Amino acid sequence: MKYLTFATATLAATAAMSDTPELTVYTYDSFVSEWGPGPAIEKAFEETCACDLKMVGLGDGAALLARLKLEGARTDADVVMGLDTALIAAAKETGLFTETSVSAEYTLPVEWTDPVFAPYDWGYFAFVHNKSLDTVPANFKELAESDLKIVIQDPRSSTPGLGLLLWVKAAYGDEAPAIWEALADNVVTVTKGWSEAYGLFLEGEADMVLSYTTSPAYHLIAEEDDSKAAAAFDEGHFMQIEVVGALAGSDQPELAKEFLNFMVSDAAQTILPTTNWMYPAVTPSAGLPAGFETLTVPEKALDIAVQDVPAIREEALAEWLKALSQ
Repeated sequence: MKYLTFATATLAATAAMSDTPELTVYTYDSFVSEWGPGPAIEKAFEETCACDLKMVGLGDGAALLARLKLEGARTDADVVMGLDTALIAAAKETGLFTETSVSAEYTLPVEWTDPVFAPYDWGYFAFVHNKSLDTVPANFKELAESDLKIVIQDPRSSTPGLGLLLWVKAAYGDEAPAIWEALADNVVTVTKGWSEAYGLFLEGEADMVLSYTTSPAYHLIAEEDDSKAAAAFDEGHFMQIEVVGALAGSDQPELAKEFLNFMVSDAAQTILPTTNWMYPAVTPSAGLPAGFETLTVPEKALDIAVQDVPAIREEALAEWLKALSQ
């Protein structure tokens, strides 16, 4: 009888699991890490969706798009989260995404009207350093003239790495190749993604690391450590907006749309500032966490129109490769 009861219960559980819809979300590694927002986002969404949310970490943001292009219409993903404004045009060219027209009261520095992708957080790229650093450069030229060692990310696999190329291009235009030639000997190494680069910085392998103006908030809030700061560059700082989009071939279109709407809801936006350490796309009802008011706020925000990014990216990438290969 005990065996029959156990067998019956097992069959019932198996049947229940088979009836539970599954939503697969491709994202970047740090999002799904134990210290990232993934676990909390998964728990909060599953409490409302009666579904199984499967979040798959696939390197950094640019690596997500490469994976999606490789898989094409055969992809298992229903949603991709972690692309940014520098990759939107290339993502749309794949023809794999569908419009969802998510509506929210965004508190972004720019107006958002894109019907395909929904922004969930944003920030400014910056070089993070220890406050004990003797001399902090005020721009790229001062950085290049210094003996400071920096760690950056590969623009072919990393959204911060690509953001850096666009940052230099937006700030210097035709002078960008000269900036990269001058910066080349400051670069200790180029990593595939953000996590590896930031880890090397924390291990003391470099004086500065390409990250975000919001990164010091992690140390301040999570570790009660105020020893980190983001250098303020007088050329301005390039802005990144991270987005989430639904795939046209998803077999769970309504659930995918539900997830996109969840990501701009107060439930998700409250989680992001102290797990992904970025500004929320929609300011939570409780406001920003204490400590965010201490962060470096750029006097000038730099940006490149989404439709102009592909051509500029190719030019900037060629300039970067040439400078670092010499």
